[in-house]
Order: sequence, then structure tokens, then C-alpha cells
Amino acid sequence: MSKLAINGGTPVRVAPFPMRRTMGEAEKQAVMAVMDTDKISGFFGSPGDQWLGGEYVQAFERKWAEAYGFAHAISVNSWSTGLMTAIGAIGIEPGDEVIVSPYTMSASATSILFYGGIPVFADIDPDSFNITADTIAKVISPRTKAIMVVHIFGQAADMDPILALARQHGLKVIEDAAQAPGVRYKGRPVGCLGDIGGFSLNYHKHIHTGEGGVLVTQDAQLAKRCQLIRNHAENLLEYTGMEDMCNMIGSNYRLTEIQAAIGSAQLDKLEGLLALRQRLAAHLSAALQGLPGVTPPKTDPNCGHAYYLYPIKYDAAVTGVSRADLVRAVNAELPHAAHWEQTVLAQAYVKPLYLAALYQKKIALGSKGFPWTLQPEVEYNYAKGSCPVVEKMHEEQMIFTPIVREPLTERDMDDVAAAFHKVLHNLDQIPRA
Repeated sequence: MSKLAINGGTPVRVAPFPMRRTMGEAEKQAVMAVMDTDKISGFFGSPGDQWLGGEYVQAFERKWAEAYGFAHAISVNSWSTGLMTAIGAIGIEPGDEVIVSPYTMSASATSILFYGGIPVFADIDPDSFNITADTIAKVISPRTKAIMVVHIFGQAADMDPILALARQHGLKVIEDAAQAPGVRYKGRPVGCLGDIGGFSLNYHKHIHTGEGGVLVTQDAQLAKRCQLIRNHAENLLEYTGMEDMCNMIGSNYRLTEIQAAIGSAQLDKLEGLLALRQRLAAHLSAALQGLPGVTPPKTDPNCGHAYYLYPIKYDAAVTGVSRADLVRAVNAELPHAAHWEQTVLAQAYVKPLYLAALYQKKIALGSKGFPWTLQPEVEYNYAKGSCPVVEKMHEEQMIFTPIVREPLTERDMDDVAAAFHKVLHNLDQIPRA
């Protein structure tokens, strides 16, 4: 019997897992090419050729669109502003309801509030961790105007039933594919399987420009509305022939030429990064298969996965060991993380969004309860227990790792698996907190 490292035994591994290195020679050359032009932002807020941005921004957008068969790609300075732009572009008005996952970054829901819309949370599937047509159908009301599908952890949601449901009820569909660039659903790239969607270019994502995002759509009118909102729409309406002025108060959500040049160089790497992560994930899943209480991610062959994070479902009832105690014991077998991206195991992911004070108190824009006051006859249920699957994930079952990523190898995955095996075959040694 091996003595667990948490009790002073020899750990499985002491050498730290290597950090990602995201910038290389291609990015350096791209930045210097922009610097040589002496024009690091190419946007004008007034009419003219440059209201769509400079040379590098427009080239980056064309490259992203052409790479995946999107009719239109519109860059923005963050995916949070991208979501706000998408909500504005589809015409969400104060009091409209938008259905969204509670198991996602906060901006997925607060982007709805930005235009006075009201987030309504649908529970998630216990295997994909995404909302589904069944969970969405339970919360559709006469006030519902749109569905925001989040492809969480990089796992594509089962889109066809969701799209069929949306058509049945006349709803718009937004895809928050922040964590799923390049992912395909039944061979089709996610992002605009619905009406509009897009991707994050934040530093922690697969490819990045530091901060940034890309909206994608097949709809020329939605693309034009996004381009307007991104660049002070109210200054440009009279020059574009737009008659629908709904939500056309824009702002500065523009990407710089330097960011666009970096993004173009990064995009060349995306398919290779995805292939590596998928290979590492398959290797780790095979090594974890059959361990007590541990379920590797269940993947549908129709639903691609980018493995932004590698999620594991844990059942403490099988092992008799709490999730927190298991995570501490496994982490003790592997090197201390000096940085988030070297973390072996973390637990819970995000607290269900509706449990945040903003929703519990229904105070968002101003102090008097707007936008919920627009529907005074409706009792919006943000109470604990309203989405039991996501709460169980948060409180008991979800553990995950960010280290199924470049530049790690199958040998690194073997060390992670070995730590699980050692701990789960010596459950009686685990100290209880």
C-alpha cells in the first residue's frame, strides 16, 4: 500500500507542469508590421471606409469568416461587449425574457440586463453541462424572445432540438461559444447555427489577443447592426440607410490593429491546439475509466469539444470521501501550482448565477428593481432549488482541471491519472477535513 502524499508519502510527481507559451515569432512579426505602419488603430467613428476598422481588423475578420464558412465576422474588444452587441442587434427590449444557462460566466446573463432584458435560467444536462431543448421548454413564456446557448467548457450543446424549439416559438438563438472556438456540431461550426454568436479572445482562451472577441452570423442585417453598435451607432445611422433604430445607441467596442494582427497569427494555430487538447483528453479519459466515483466527460460524437476545461463528475456516495477531501488528496500527489493554468484539480466551477445578490435582490439598473419592475405580475424564480442539476454540480459533483492543454503530453496525463489511481485505491488513508 502506498502512503499518500497528503500524509507525508512520496508524491506521484514533483516537477511542475509547464506553462502555456501563447506568443511566438509569428505574433512578434505581426505586431512589428503594424508598428511600422504607425497606425495602431484604424477605426473612425464618422462615416467613411474606416468606420469598419483598419486594414488589419478587416483582414482578421475576413480570415475568421472564411476559415469556418461564416458569412460575417465582426471583431469586438471583449466577448462581454460582444454578447451585449448580440443582444442589442437581435432587438431585445426592456422586459423581454432571454433564456440562458446558470452555469457560465456572469456576462452571459448580465449582457441581457444591459438592454433591460430579463434573464430566465434553464437547468443543465448532467452529462454535457449545457442547457437542452427539454430544460429550455420548461421555462418558455409568452414574454420569451430569445435563447442564449452556452457551449460550456468547449462542449457543443445539442443544437438541432434547440433550434427546432426556437422555430416553433419564434425565438432568436444566440450562441455563447466563448470556450468553443473551432468546435463543430454534426460537422457544422458552432457560433451561428442559430442567429448569431461568437467567441472570446481573452488571454485564458485557446487563442487570444489579450482581450477581445469575434461575433459571427450568416445574417447581413444582424452583421450591420453589430458593426453599428460596435462603433457609436447613433453617429452613423443616417449614412447607412438603417430604418430600425432599436438599440442603436452604440459605444466603442473596437479592436485595435495590433490585436487584430495578433489574432490573425493566433488563428493559424487553432486547429492544431484543438487536436492536441482532444488527444490529451481522450488519453486521460481512457486512463480514468472505471475508477470508483469518477466519471470522465461523456462526449457525444455529434458534439465536438474544445476542452477549454476538462470536467469530471464525482460521486462521494461511491467513495465515502467528500469532494473537497478528494481534491486535496489528488492535488497533494502532484506539483504545487504557482499559476492557475498549472492547477491540477479545482472544484465547483461557478456558483449558479441566479444565486448572486443581483438576482436575489432584483437590483440591476438603478435601485428600484428595473428591469423586473416591467413585469410586476411575474414572480421570477431565482430561489435556491430552481435548477437542481446545476446546484448539485456546484455543491457536490463538479471537479475540473485546466491542464489538458498545450504544451503538455500524454505522459503528463499519465501522471494526473496515476494520482487519481493512487488516491482512489487508498481511500482509507484520506484525512477528513
